[in-house]
Amino acid sequence: MVRGFSHLVIMRAPGLLPMLYTPRELEEELGIPSFTLREWTKVGMPFQKDAQGHLWINGVEFAAWVEQIRKDKKRTKLAHDEAYCLHCKKPVKLLNPLVSHRGKLNLVQGKCPICGTTVNRGGRCDQSE
Repeated sequence: MVRGFSHLVIMRAPGLLPMLYTPRELEEELGIPSFTLREWTKVGMPFQKDAQGHLWINGVEFAAWVEQIRKDKKRTKLAHDEAYCLHCKKPVKLLNPLVSHRGKLNLVQGKCPICGTTVNRGGRCDQSE
């Protein structure tokens, strides 16, 4: 599964031409390493091979694939006592969350129940508060 695309890929992919690119051309155009492109071929990136076994990637099909992957990625709304632990790489319910307010921002700090790392979260205050 594709974890996510870099900002460069997201910005440059829609500008790809309706032509076939070699992996090296696409790597240079998007500013990505070759192993990344090879991994993407294993997880559904559209490509074709010629009679000699060379890879070719259609620019328009690639751009559509990037956009589809981005749309399919679900965003979950976190509860007030939850935050995303960068160490565990997933949302967690904070232990002993401390909430403070700075202007229109809520700042929440607590410990990850899995790894014990201090986790911080910020966000806008609701209008109802």
